This record gives sequence, C-alpha cells and structure tokens, in this order.
Amino acid sequence: MKNKSFRLTTRSLFWLKCLMHTIGLLPIIYLVLLVLNDKAGGDPVQYIIHFTGIGALNALVVTLLISPIAKRFKQGLLLQTRRLVGLYVFAYATLHILAFFSLDLLFAWSLFFEEVVKRPYILVGASAYVLLSALAVTSFKKVMRKMGRRWQKLHNGVYLIAILVPVHFYWSVKSEIIEPIVYFVFIAALLGVRVKRFNWWKKHSIKYFAKQERV
Repeated sequence: MKNKSFRLTTRSLFWLKCLMHTIGLLPIIYLVLLVLNDKAGGDPVQYIIHFTGIGALNALVVTLLISPIAKRFKQGLLLQTRRLVGLYVFAYATLHILAFFSLDLLFAWSLFFEEVVKRPYILVGASAYVLLSALAVTSFKKVMRKMGRRWQKLHNGVYLIAILVPVHFYWSVKSEIIEPIVYFVFIAALLGVRVKRFNWWKKHSIKYFAKQERV
C-alpha cells in the first residue's frame, strides 16, 4: 500500500487558522494576567513594551517561514495563512507602539521627537511600523485586485521590515545582545533563501531569453 503524503485541505486549513488565532491571542491574555496580578517584573512598563515587541518580531518570523515551508512540502494552501499571521504582526506592533506612547511617554507627543534624537532606534521602529501599516491596510482581496501589480511591489516591503525590526531591537537593548543577534541570523537566513531563489530564476531567465534570440 502506497503512503500518501499529507496535503492541506480546505477543512484542515480552517482548523489550522483557528490554531494560529489561538497561538496569537494566548500571549496577550497571558500578558494581561501578569499585569493584573503584579507579576510583570520590576518595571511593568518596560516589560509590556518588550513583550509586545517580541510578539511582533516572532509573528514576523513566522510570516517569513510560511512561504519556504509551503514550497518545500508542496502545501500551496498554507500560503493562505500569510495574511492572518501578517495581521498579528501588525496587531502586536500596534500594542507595542501604544504601550510606548501611553505608558512610557504618557501621550506627550513633544517628548517623542526628543526621544528620536536621543534614541534613533525609535525612528527605525517607527519607519517599520508605517510600512507595516500600509501592508495591513492593503492586505484585503478587494484592495489587492484594485492595485494589481503595484500590490506585490508594495508587499515586497515585508523584506525591508524584516531588516528594520531586528535593527530596532538590537539598538534598543543596552545589554543581553545575544537575543537580537539570534533573530538577525535567523532572519538573514530566511532572506538568504529568497535571494538564492531569485538569483536562480534570474540566471535561468537570462539563458532562456538568450536562446530565444538565437532562434
């Protein structure tokens, strides 16, 4: 009897998305419980800011992982989860920004510009968030159809975000740089896979068009 490899179906994709929602929401519930029970460390404000920031970074890594996994195991339906996970990146990043403005700056916008001058990593993070917001707003199918080819060009911005966010993280820590370096290496590897694939496609495309010209 031949072994049939597992393939995602519409039904299993539904349950996978439910699992992803659960994984995305549980850390937020956990954070709320920690804060309510005064167990968010010695500096709860910084704990919340760091927790939500790491949540956004982890979700970003998962987003970058989906495409290689789908192609490696030939699970085309898995690509339909990228938007869901991408919106969780946006959700955690929004909580991160809100925590910073409300709990750290106490909504004092004038302090924001002073902080940018003193701590440039805030500008890097803000730049990543602006681009991330653009991706979230245009992630819906109706907008995708209206934008046409421009949609893909805009959403390739996720790779720039994947560079800016680890830089923001690395510059923001005063010590314990091992964690941001691990993220740097892992994301660099994921981006490297895509560059390698692009170079392969470029090389074979050049050969193809050269052959057509000779014909």
